[in-house]
Amino acid sequence: MSPNEFDRLVAAAYARIPARFRKRLKNVALLVEPEPSAAQLARIPGSTLLGLYEGRPLTTRSVFEPFSMPDRITIFQGPHQRLARSPAALRRMVEDTVWHEVAHYFGMNEEQVRASERRRRR
Repeated sequence: MSPNEFDRLVAAAYARIPARFRKRLKNVALLVEPEPSAAQLARIPGSTLLGLYEGRPLTTRSVFEPFSMPDRITIFQGPHQRLARSPAALRRMVEDTVWHEVAHYFGMNEEQVRASERRRRR
């Protein structure tokens, strides 16, 4: 799959996030990279990194803080394509990853995100 096609998958996954959440995403850059860097992989040892949220979760911010650089949500194309067994599975996996990283932005830890994912699949 070309990088442009994968970008469109990520954009479509983002568009499927309910508007009530999307409108609260402020100062967040959504990026697509071919592969995670060595430094990014080192943060999650022994795991396949599909996406990564880098920033301060919304729940830890204050209205009194000065301007800050945008938080980043990065979706990695290579790992998704290697794991997906079909185009439909790739689409679902990208959607799940985007939801997962957005949940971190809203302050959910890994355990909370996983529980939320299980409820969303039902």
